[in-house]
Amino acid sequence: MAQKPTIPKGTRDFNAEEVAKRSYIVETIKRQFKLFGFQPIETPSFENSDTLMGKYGDEGDRLIFKILNSGAYLNKVDDADYQSKSETLITPKISEKALRYDLTVPFARYVVQHQNDIEFPFKRYQIQPVWRADRPQKGRFREFYQCDADVVGSTSLFQEVEFIQLYDAVFTELQLKGVTIKINNRKILSGIAEVIGAQDKLIDFTVALDKLDKIGEAKVKEEMRSKAISEEGISKLQPLFDLKGDFGSQIKTLKSILSSSAIGIKGIEELEFINEMISNLGLKTAHLELSVTLARGLNYYTGAIFEVAAPDGVDMGSIGGGGRYDDLTGIFGLTNVSGVGISFGLDRIYLVLEALGLFPEAITESTKVLFINFGETEASACLSAITKLRQHGVVAELYPDSAKMKKQMTYANRRNIPYVVLVGEKELQAKQFTLKTMSTGEQLTLNFDALLAALI
Repeated sequence: MAQKPTIPKGTRDFNAEEVAKRSYIVETIKRQFKLFGFQPIETPSFENSDTLMGKYGDEGDRLIFKILNSGAYLNKVDDADYQSKSETLITPKISEKALRYDLTVPFARYVVQHQNDIEFPFKRYQIQPVWRADRPQKGRFREFYQCDADVVGSTSLFQEVEFIQLYDAVFTELQLKGVTIKINNRKILSGIAEVIGAQDKLIDFTVALDKLDKIGEAKVKEEMRSKAISEEGISKLQPLFDLKGDFGSQIKTLKSILSSSAIGIKGIEELEFINEMISNLGLKTAHLELSVTLARGLNYYTGAIFEVAAPDGVDMGSIGGGGRYDDLTGIFGLTNVSGVGISFGLDRIYLVLEALGLFPEAITESTKVLFINFGETEASACLSAITKLRQHGVVAELYPDSAKMKKQMTYANRRNIPYVVLVGEKELQAKQFTLKTMSTGEQLTLNFDALLAALI
């Protein structure tokens, strides 16, 4: 018995309707990327392992898909290493490449490799799939697309302001009103770590803090204790857990908490500038919100951090995120090149638009008219008409086989084709076409010009 075919967990097939809806989102994002001056690039689906490893923190590194070397890959592993069963010792010898985890680190590698061919500041967008060895669940897949825009070569906070405007422009065009653009600053998190005496545990501290919305205050504190953050330090965080109010009132509280931290105050100043600019410029449908517990758990952010939440009432994780990274290219030898970027989560945006019924009906339309096949002579005449219709942008096709009329009509119905054309012996002699509207059953006999006018 043949084996039943399957696909790996966390991956999906897409039918024609789903592809059309995904393309609608991608084209909307791409259109706004271009309006804001970003240029397209593409990078390989897999990179050298040392390009990716160590760039995302311990949790991120564990989610990178490694690719086994081709051939006798175990030959490079000696008996002692093999017996040790040590992943640290064995993995580098059997796997030299990995599927990309995101588009930002490959972009940094691209900038360094092509630094003599690009103009700084360099604005690029990239829409490609990425892979993560995560546990599949609603809105979280092992293979998914990211839609990224980044600017490198400028430290100006006007870039952060423009990225907030870009988010707002995309979601406005998608008719997705009421999204929340959450913002924080890594310098504020560093300042908090400094105030509680946990500078050496900054990553552990931020990874735990970033989970506050998911696991709650008690479990966050429990995780911090497990990372050897002192009780005294945790108690100093209490004002943070209780922080509420609008942007201005939260900033006021933060100034009090971080008064002794120079880096923390710097982060506050940056947020104040961004908020003031956005307040002056205004947003169309999105809302900017300060979220001090936002950390995103990634090592390379150094300034502003963004995360976008779907409108209230939609149970979904973040649908976008990003931030400022002051020296990401330094890991590849090009120092002092600041960058900032954001990403749109295509798959989650799709689920949100679907849940809210925001996809335009027209985007799922495919074939507009099907010509019924009555035989070779009639089909030949139909193909001539179909060719002319296509030249005028009408999506038309011929049923390939001279099957029973009922079968051909059923085919048109199941594919939601709105019109069929019948060209039998009578129509052929009169050089006319019978156009049937499938929704009403109405039939009209027309010459070609009238047929074209009816279908355009």
